[in-house]
Amino acid sequence: MTDELAKAHNIKILVIDDDIKMLELLEKVLLRKGYTVETASKPKEALEKFEANGFDIVVTDINMPEINGLEILRQIKSISPNTIVIMITAFATVSSAVESMKLGAYDYIIKPFNMEEFVLIIQRAAEQIALKKEVEFLRREIQQRYSFGNIIGKSPQMQKVFQLIKQVANTNSNVIIYGKSGTGKELVARAIHYNSPRKDKPFIAVNCSAIPESLLESELFGHEKGAFTGAISSRKGLFEEANGGTIFLDEIGDMSLAMQAKLLRVLEEKEIRAVGSDKPKKVDVRVIAATHKNLEKAVKEGTFREDLFYRLNVIPIYLPELRERVEDIPLLVEYFLKKYNEEAGRNVRISREALACMMKYSWPGNVRELENLIERLVVLSTGDEIRVEDLPEHIRACKAEDIVEELTLGEKITLEELEKRYILKVLQETGWHKSNAAKILGIDRRTLYRKIEEYKLEEPENAAGGEADGAD
Repeated sequence: MTDELAKAHNIKILVIDDDIKMLELLEKVLLRKGYTVETASKPKEALEKFEANGFDIVVTDINMPEINGLEILRQIKSISPNTIVIMITAFATVSSAVESMKLGAYDYIIKPFNMEEFVLIIQRAAEQIALKKEVEFLRREIQQRYSFGNIIGKSPQMQKVFQLIKQVANTNSNVIIYGKSGTGKELVARAIHYNSPRKDKPFIAVNCSAIPESLLESELFGHEKGAFTGAISSRKGLFEEANGGTIFLDEIGDMSLAMQAKLLRVLEEKEIRAVGSDKPKKVDVRVIAATHKNLEKAVKEGTFREDLFYRLNVIPIYLPELRERVEDIPLLVEYFLKKYNEEAGRNVRISREALACMMKYSWPGNVRELENLIERLVVLSTGDEIRVEDLPEHIRACKAEDIVEELTLGEKITLEELEKRYILKVLQETGWHKSNAAKILGIDRRTLYRKIEEYKLEEPENAAGGEADGAD
């Protein structure tokens, strides 16, 4: 382990020895390597320091007055079983070595020892500690990220989803999540898994529509060597990899009837058969499925098995589209701004007018579309505030209702006059870029040019978006 890694993980070492010169030497060597080091020449003082501060590694002499090293080892392991303890002694015996190892010592060093050898032992122990810290950190990150408390939403629809996650997480019941693309189906599936007793076991996500039909059975259930052309070795399937945990079958409505029959058998028998094998394997896997389709309609149309539908539809969760929970948009915008500001080292905020405009947009891509937009705006923004003009044209167009109020100012005007004023407004907002204005207005460029001529709308000389050709 490098000195930098020692500093990065803040490896703390306690050195205990009644030989002051040895104590000072070991402290000097370890400090030079980047470790945080404390020393103690008296065993009682050492145990007090350990209880007060905690240490990743303890290096202790065995033969000391008052309390010997074996007793220190025993007490440290009772307080903190994960602490690594390294024993050193000038009076080595087989019995002391065996006893220290039985009590959980990491290594046993005999004085006088080579300092390079000592540093190497410390380095290996520190690498083990660093690895454990990284694993614990990642586990906490995963659990925090997929805690249902971090799925954003204060709307009644999302509160209902949160309540269902709470209720189903501690069960083994099959769940199916209904929702359009981008509504967060996988996020909900992960939240269920990471709040369940299976949270320390695998979560395997499979997009059933992304895997060719000819490969899906092998992917899910595995295959034996020689089961088909190209099967040069046996391979575990995803159900077996998820054993003890959860498998998330996304877009299950796109699965063929033949595969549906095989999946049904797995759900009923709790066992899988690899392609090319006649030996079943028991699996303990919770199934969470998801789809954007209406499965009840698919059952009636004969494209989805009724028996599989009832197996999966034990607990249905319906995710609303973003346009159905407009009150959640400010929360989501704030959440994604914080996320991408931190990633980019920025401090970009959003103007009230831009947020109001975003709340009027229909968001066909749902939360995923909103997140992608915020990420792009944070990365590309040249200032510290996202304004209406920074938004894509198709989102700025959602201000139509406001424009109607603004353009009429309470007047009773004809539809023709309103159309004229609105077209002019859109042209001005797009810098007279005809193609973009036509897209916002929902007409082709030929029609737009005809309207400009009909209403005698004059393009300013400094307009940036005028095109030379006047027809599509």
